[in-house]
Amino acid sequence: MSETPTDQLWQLSASEASRRLADRQISSVDLTESCLDRIAEVDDRISAYITVTADLARQQAADADRRIAAGEATPLTGLPMQIKDLLCTNGVATTCASRMLAEYVPVYDATAVSRLREQGAVLLGKGNMDEFGMGSSTENSAFFPTRNPWDTARVPGGSSGGSAAAVAAGAAPFALGTDTGGSIRQPASFCGVTGLKPTYGRVSRYGLVAYASSLDQVGPIARDAADCALILQAIAGHDPRDATSLPDPVPDYPAALTGDIKGLRLGVPSEYFAEGMDSGVRAAVTAAIEQLADLGAEIREVSLPTTEYALAGYYIIAPSECSANLARYDGVKYGYSYQDDGPGDVDMWEAMERTRQHGFGPEVKRRIMLGAFALSSGYYDAYYHKAQQVRTLIRQDFARVFEEVDALAAPVSPVTAFPIGDRTDDPVRMYLVDVYTLPVNMAGLPAMSIPCGFVRSNTDQGLPVGLQLIGPHLSEGRLLNIAHTYQQATAWHQQRPEI
Repeated sequence: MSETPTDQLWQLSASEASRRLADRQISSVDLTESCLDRIAEVDDRISAYITVTADLARQQAADADRRIAAGEATPLTGLPMQIKDLLCTNGVATTCASRMLAEYVPVYDATAVSRLREQGAVLLGKGNMDEFGMGSSTENSAFFPTRNPWDTARVPGGSSGGSAAAVAAGAAPFALGTDTGGSIRQPASFCGVTGLKPTYGRVSRYGLVAYASSLDQVGPIARDAADCALILQAIAGHDPRDATSLPDPVPDYPAALTGDIKGLRLGVPSEYFAEGMDSGVRAAVTAAIEQLADLGAEIREVSLPTTEYALAGYYIIAPSECSANLARYDGVKYGYSYQDDGPGDVDMWEAMERTRQHGFGPEVKRRIMLGAFALSSGYYDAYYHKAQQVRTLIRQDFARVFEEVDALAAPVSPVTAFPIGDRTDDPVRMYLVDVYTLPVNMAGLPAMSIPCGFVRSNTDQGLPVGLQLIGPHLSEGRLLNIAHTYQQATAWHQQRPEI
């Protein structure tokens, strides 16, 4: 590969940068400086970062170079990264893109963050997001919306929109996002990058500010499957501080990238190609599945009949858990307090009510109210209990299908990135964007999004489309190999927005 100028090192993928750092062809200081320069160049147009930690990044990069020189490096030593702003970072503000936590500075790292730091990764800053992870467009941030690098008049997806936009624009080689109902895969699809949602419990949730505890999962967003394998290798594994963390040993994910999928049984669920899907999305996903067949996969049509109930079930379970998790923000223990604004003439109960009124944004309040209603006396059995029964049926659907096939291929979203403001006044229309990603979270399965084409738009570049790969529990290595094999044969993941 030709030598990359120092000021263009931001163009390197995480895997390529890791190789060059290990070979001492580049330094972490130069790589980090190039990424910081890139952030300064583009972030005023995309707003992918809430906080940029330039001084910390330079210090960590210098430490990384010393580790590399001393022969103490790991594959992630010296690699710059962005972290979604709901993962706790010791000494660095963790706002959840909410006024409620605008000045919260944790005194500890989330486990996923600490594992990356221990390996010598360099923190560039914290990524913008939908407030507390509640949204599909990163328009619900209390600070500013993030814009899609492919068309800055459009959304990057959500809730990890800042992370996907940063990777797409070259403002970070990789990022950590979280996925509760599609929040890694959908923005990865909209921004033309690769995103992996691991099996529930594969990556520790300790230090993740909870939205819906039975659905949230931490995962990587990067340029390609090889990058995601590298990052997952570092963050996966049991954590005694997380009661839902799985004890299963962590396989060698990079070694799983054999580039061979001959004989793989790949299911295509008919319910994921429903009426209302954008014709360009359908064409791109269909072409990608045909490409996988050409690479040796055996394609079978399968059925997941409970798919149509996943959206309704999710929007009972997730808001119910959110209403419980966010009850802690009362203006007393920590975070924003209405009384700090100086009214002084309200009692405790009114102060608590006004704290939540002014501290939370509209979407968060909407979901808290939905959840409180679903859990209320007289409605619990009719709504929450029934939704959990639906969840069981969805899990059984997937289990049955995975007796017949090794993995599933489907669209990530029925649409491409939509204009900013296009769906903010119609919550149901917004929620429907995640109709193909929600079932995976309900079942706790691993899934990923890989770029598979473009749909024509009012820009010359077009808008990216993502192919979703879904596997049975703990099949991340298999999914990564399918994605890697596809990416070895195609160039969609190598396309970059002109920003």
